[in-house]
Amino acid sequence: MDSLAYRDDLEGEKNSAFTWEVKANDRAYNNQFKEKAFLCWQRKKYNGNVIHTAKYNFFSFLPLNLYEQFHRISNLYFLLVIILQGIPEISTLPWFTLFTPFICLLVIRATRDLVDDIGRHRSDRTINNRPCQLLVGKRFLWKKWKNLCVGDLVCLHKDNIVPADMLLLASTEPSSLCYVETADIDGETNLKFRQASGVTHHKLTNVRKMASFQGKVVCEEPNSRMHHFVGCMEWEGKKYPLDIGNILLRGYKIRNTDTCYGMVIYAGTASLGPLQHGGLGFDTKIMKNCGKIYLKRSKIDHLMNRLVVLIFMFLALISTALTLGFWYKVTEFKTKHHYVSKLHVYSVATESFFIFWSFLVQLSVMVPMAMFIIVEFIYLGNSMFIGWDIQMYHAPQDIHAKARNTSLNDQLGQVEYIFSDKTGTLTENIMTFKKCCINGIIYGPDEDEALQEVSGSHSAALYGRGPGSDPPRSSLLSSPNTQQENPYLWNKFADGKLCFCNMRLLSTVLGKEDRTVQEFWRLLAICHTVMVQERDDQLLYEAASPDEEALVTAARNFGYVFLTRTQDSITVMELGEKRVYQVLAMMDFNSNRKRMSILVRNPEGSIYLYTKGADTVIFDRLYKKGLTEWTTEEALASFAQQTLRTLCLAYKRVDEDFYKEWRHRHQEASIQLENRAHALHQVYEEMEKNLQLLGATAIEDKLQDGVLETIQCLKQGNIKVWVLTGDKQETAVNIGFACQLLSEDMLILEEKDIVRILEDYWEKNNLLSGKSCLKNRFLPQVNVAMVINGEFLDQLLLSLRKEPRAPVQRVNVDEEFRQESEEQRTNFLQARRISRMWRTLGTQLRSTGLGSQRKDADTHESPEVLRERAFVELASRCQAVICCRVTPKQKALIVALVKKYQNMVTMAIGDGTNDVNMIKTADVGVGLAGQEGMQAVQSSDYVLGQFCFLRRLLLVHGRWSYMRICKFLRYFIYKTMASMMVQMWFAFYNGFTAQPLYEGWFLALYNLLYTTLPVLYIGLFEQDVSAKRSLELPELYMAGQKDKLFNYWVFFQSITHGTATSLINFFMTLSVSHGTAEPLSLSDYQSFSEVVAISCLLSVTIEVILTTNYWTVLFMLAIFFSLCSYVVISWASQSYQLFRISPKTFPFLCEPQQGTGC
Repeated sequence: MDSLAYRDDLEGEKNSAFTWEVKANDRAYNNQFKEKAFLCWQRKKYNGNVIHTAKYNFFSFLPLNLYEQFHRISNLYFLLVIILQGIPEISTLPWFTLFTPFICLLVIRATRDLVDDIGRHRSDRTINNRPCQLLVGKRFLWKKWKNLCVGDLVCLHKDNIVPADMLLLASTEPSSLCYVETADIDGETNLKFRQASGVTHHKLTNVRKMASFQGKVVCEEPNSRMHHFVGCMEWEGKKYPLDIGNILLRGYKIRNTDTCYGMVIYAGTASLGPLQHGGLGFDTKIMKNCGKIYLKRSKIDHLMNRLVVLIFMFLALISTALTLGFWYKVTEFKTKHHYVSKLHVYSVATESFFIFWSFLVQLSVMVPMAMFIIVEFIYLGNSMFIGWDIQMYHAPQDIHAKARNTSLNDQLGQVEYIFSDKTGTLTENIMTFKKCCINGIIYGPDEDEALQEVSGSHSAALYGRGPGSDPPRSSLLSSPNTQQENPYLWNKFADGKLCFCNMRLLSTVLGKEDRTVQEFWRLLAICHTVMVQERDDQLLYEAASPDEEALVTAARNFGYVFLTRTQDSITVMELGEKRVYQVLAMMDFNSNRKRMSILVRNPEGSIYLYTKGADTVIFDRLYKKGLTEWTTEEALASFAQQTLRTLCLAYKRVDEDFYKEWRHRHQEASIQLENRAHALHQVYEEMEKNLQLLGATAIEDKLQDGVLETIQCLKQGNIKVWVLTGDKQETAVNIGFACQLLSEDMLILEEKDIVRILEDYWEKNNLLSGKSCLKNRFLPQVNVAMVINGEFLDQLLLSLRKEPRAPVQRVNVDEEFRQESEEQRTNFLQARRISRMWRTLGTQLRSTGLGSQRKDADTHESPEVLRERAFVELASRCQAVICCRVTPKQKALIVALVKKYQNMVTMAIGDGTNDVNMIKTADVGVGLAGQEGMQAVQSSDYVLGQFCFLRRLLLVHGRWSYMRICKFLRYFIYKTMASMMVQMWFAFYNGFTAQPLYEGWFLALYNLLYTTLPVLYIGLFEQDVSAKRSLELPELYMAGQKDKLFNYWVFFQSITHGTATSLINFFMTLSVSHGTAEPLSLSDYQSFSEVVAISCLLSVTIEVILTTNYWTVLFMLAIFFSLCSYVVISWASQSYQLFRISPKTFPFLCEPQQGTGC
């Protein structure tokens, strides 16, 4: 079973080695290492600490920006036409008709790119010039971040940001602990701690000793794995193991630590611009995860590129046909009119060649450059509307919505996948202690229990209201008025912030008669990693996770106050009695263990193990299972139904002899260099057995306002929301239930289930034989969700295995969940424990024909690509996907995989540095201006104040923008064909000589002025339904997802409609003027041209009136000024004065005829 998940990972470990060597205080030694760059050229292996996130510099802006702009097929097309237009033999249009608007188009786009990049340069300068203290000689001097190199020793103080990835050498805290805030790394604002190696802690005690420090670190090559580091330190002939607990990563903020010292291991980055290859020069882990700056373009933009190619091919075909007509006509003309043969100095073949290019230039206006110019203004206008929307203004932080990328507005109307961060994006990251269950009795807030009293005997029994269940109350609680104000006034350590109050439970605690209740609160006060500091005679807790802080705070208010901790002791004030517990072992929480344990010796000398964790692992380790355990499981189910985060608490007394034997095995496992985690896991398993259940806790993680309604509305609009978080699995799953992404009736697939499903069909060669079998036939009648973690992605997917790595020990996953045969289990509990249901799922898959083999499937793809495809298709069939414990690079990988295999528009939304790579990778990136800094905002395409504004951004502004741009393109193509196709019909009446029908000024101003205002109105103000109806009917959003409003068929319809209009305009005018010769007739060239022009202009004006749904005074003014502009400019351009100045530029002349003005 493990082969699918671990095969490639193990092969990678065998071929890995420690190849990164850094020596302290010795730049000469470190600079000797070189690496191949290009051919025989070598460069330094270790980079400086300068960052360049901008795309351009002074010298590269012009060539690189032009290079990017000419990636657009339309720009290449316009350049070709302008070159042809400069050749006198084939030019049929004035030079200014294309050259001037083309330069304007390039300048507009270049200016927009330049403004964006100037902001990046300013941000880079600010970061590179941050100060830090660097050891120079025997003193720490103030230098800038950009001056750091690997091997340098750095001194950091409280609230400093770590400038590079460093090995922690010492700190002023006991045991050289260093407390850090990792908000820029994983989005969590709670404190974590790192600890220096014991040898450097004891020996590097002053600056003089640090200056003489010559230790060498040998470790793995730079990589993106934020939670892994493997290396060793060689010093004075000995080797000391290092892991991630000894490393300070770039972006950490030093907290609650006066001073710490570190040695730079990984430093610096190279440019993140598009000319960089393979992320060259990225050394620090956070920059390895940041990714490149990509040129984002919308689906419609890509479609227009392809349509330009089609139009060009169509024009080339028409030009060829008209050239053949010229060949025939010119031969006949020379035969009948030999006296004018001197005018044709070239051969027929040569003249036909010139005529072909002349027709191509003449018809080139069918790809109107004005359309691309006006699109830029439409994008800009719709972006401004987003910023002006008062309903997306977040008053508490004074943040307006903002469009930082003005070219993706229509893409907002086509999103199908949203990848969201959790902490700070969906939640406020504020935990509240809501309920608990102790010894089978549920204690909720008093107001909830009062409501339960009317529900009968069942509720009374459930809440401990049965006979004899009430414990005696303390006399301290005799004053109800006092207790209603604050029930914890008796406790001088109470912080007054706990909203939970249950008088029965408080009475039991103060009565000191219930041993289980005492151990319950004692466990919460002892079993944690919370740090404490005293400020203004108040205890302030800093925890690695907000739920830990909520639990310790609850215990504090109930009289079990965590006071202080050292490396080997924890001090607790228990109902006024100060007790010191000796810490014998700490068994940390991780995503595989799903629990945390602490082994302590109490003041009486007895040894106790306290454990808290997920119910699935705690219940498997109980020594017995009775009524209390069953009642607690029912309480857990009830808590989970209320979307509360639950933990089970258990403990046991440990025999002294057993502890001595176990301690020896624990010490041996702790010093292993290989497979250390696996050895420790086995030792922990020996200790964490035969536990006694104490109870369970229930905590509420408050969602941001409007998150639930927003997600439900987005789901109705056929938008899938995936949650990608660096948080632990239990937290992410509970938020999934709170957001209603997950529900009780869902079949939740975890890692084991996914591996077994994929491997089952891998072995049967079913997934290998067909790309779309999962997509087309996967359980449409079953609601399925997927919950996975980062380690699973690292093992399963190809992209993350390409990095060099040192050997990383395997961690065994938990043993199989025990089989449950009892019929009394509720349906909810069965849904929560679905790891055992993979066989049922496999049977259902086979019954739907999933395993059927396709004969015509592609067989040339590698197994890794097929595995990725199968995984993505399986995930895409799920109603919800939650990925936890994922690194920033893994977030981006998931987004990239969906883009690669699903070909759908993706959006990523986050608020921290850990979301930057994901935001850059997605088709549309949204940054929330939250408490984790502005890094996500600076890398995003759109800025919002809260997640709930996403609903209006997509369903209103996104859908409107998509509808407007589609209607704009349809109408623009129509009006261009309606007016310009007459040039082709005119060719049949001028001997196929490529003579233009229209005056040059009409050609130049038709799309730029005469028809601009109405079409600009459509692009900026058109509405099919109001904003209110757009929110009430999210189903309307699906039109954009399915490309219904603009596609190849709509394009063909616009072409056909425009061609039909041109036929009517030309031949109706021709039939009216045919055979007439009066002075005021329309048979002359100029009059015929003007009448056809007026006919085309009126036709397209009537069409825009019929097309527009949202009529306003502004629309009527646009129509009026457009027609007036044609009259005024036609009158001015046909004046005799301008004709005298430049007859070629102003060929049409309006002269009085028989006393009648023209």
